[in-house]
Amino acid sequence: MARPKQSPRHAAQYTDLPPRGPVEALIYWRCAARSGAALGGGLALLVALASCSVVSVLAYAALLALAAALALRIYRNVLQAVQKTNDGHPFKWLLEKDISLPAERAQALAAAGTAHLNAAAHELRRLFLVEDLVDSLKFGVLLWCLTYVGACFNGITLIILGWIALFTLPKAYEMNKAQVDANLELARAKINEISAKVRAAVPLGRKADADKDK
Repeated sequence: MARPKQSPRHAAQYTDLPPRGPVEALIYWRCAARSGAALGGGLALLVALASCSVVSVLAYAALLALAAALALRIYRNVLQAVQKTNDGHPFKWLLEKDISLPAERAQALAAAGTAHLNAAAHELRRLFLVEDLVDSLKFGVLLWCLTYVGACFNGITLIILGWIALFTLPKAYEMNKAQVDANLELARAKINEISAKVRAAVPLGRKADADKDK
């Protein structure tokens, strides 16, 4: 049986889909039930952290999970005793599952983390020691903007907003990719134009460029 032909727009929609990993599937809402549960569960945890201490939230969450496991274990034991069955432990498949982290995976994660840490340290040193005047000025503007953000929001509020954005912005970008890319390209071109004018106007910027060429 021949497959029905797809319209070019429909085909392009699925061609441009991001990789189907577990994280991508959640934030791109490939399964609405799972993504909604992840978004709601994360928001509930973050709101609880905003209201209570971290120790209290972790303790209550662990206590709730333990109570649910105990209730299910007792229920299954009573059911097996009444029905005279031998179904075994309800969490047997989890108890037998290997959850140890392979040494190779741990080394790869450590190497990746070290590489990112070294790159961040070199970039911060370059910005704070004004290796490039324009880049340090842009970094200073960013820090100045962050002072206003910090005055309006605390850390947990920013994390909550970031969690909501994680589940909304990627999907919104996917649905409006062409328009967003066009606007971003215009903004990038404008920033590059302004940066070029500043570098041309500031002698220190020209000196730094000349030192790089040498």
